[in-house]
Amino acid sequence: MIDILVNNLEFFPTGLVYVVLGILVLFIAKVVQDFFTPYKIGDQLSQKDNVALGVSISGYYLGVIVVFLGAVYQPLTVIRDDGIGFTSTFGLEVVEVGLYALVGIFVLNLARIVVDRLVLYEFDVKNEVIENQNIGAGAVELGVYISVGLVIAASIAGSGGSDSTPVIDSVIRSAAFLIFGMLVLVLFTIFYEYTTSFSIHEQLSQQNISVGVALSGNLIAIGVIVFKAVFGEFIGWSEGIIGFLVFAIIGFILLYVVRVVVDLVLLPGTKVSEELAKDRNLGVGFIEGSVVISVAMILNFAI
Repeated sequence: MIDILVNNLEFFPTGLVYVVLGILVLFIAKVVQDFFTPYKIGDQLSQKDNVALGVSISGYYLGVIVVFLGAVYQPLTVIRDDGIGFTSTFGLEVVEVGLYALVGIFVLNLARIVVDRLVLYEFDVKNEVIENQNIGAGAVELGVYISVGLVIAASIAGSGGSDSTPVIDSVIRSAAFLIFGMLVLVLFTIFYEYTTSFSIHEQLSQQNISVGVALSGNLIAIGVIVFKAVFGEFIGWSEGIIGFLVFAIIGFILLYVVRVVVDLVLLPGTKVSEELAKDRNLGVGFIEGSVVISVAMILNFAI
């Protein structure tokens, strides 16, 4: 019994190092975001009580931690010795995780700007979140941050290859699949709007929170599927691209079918599109978002 307890506690000291590192990464992420934003975040949250910005920043921090976990997962190896796990190799791993996370934070901020302009291209997202305090737009930003974080995490953790793989090759693969993943997020948003009976931009410009929540859930769901498509050992370009396209296409179809099922099975007698667009039913928005994310997670773990 004591041996089992000792074996379980043996990994806590090294685990706590990553907890501290994660908190440090969040602090650095805050500093980086302050640098990228032309407004004072503290004033918006404390003085103007900007809920929309609070929702958006919540997604940002979640996206940062997703990237951090992708960095932790890739280089982490279990090394056991007579001490408590603080070996020179472990120290190098911590440094490597920190560097991956820092790069991921900068990429997350840049990629979010690009995706924002392509996903919500009909209006200024910053103006909606800051000036209009549009919670629906803030919810979409939350989904964008988390989905982009998932794509970055998969690109980092899935850069794959053996220890002898040149660093430049891993960087090229990560960058390529990151771009592919961003493209899927943008195309999925277009597909989502095409398969709904309302205009996303029109509804969001009217501060329809339910539509923002539903779209946010769908973005996170496709992000989970893209994570599955990118994550894993890299075998070759043709195999990697074909596998990525297969998962992307399956994801588009699956999430559309799930939305139909929500209409017919989970919410019989109601039409989700009308509940979202006309009645602005926030509960339905949360249900659609949670169901598509759940199905995407099942696909992720089952295949």
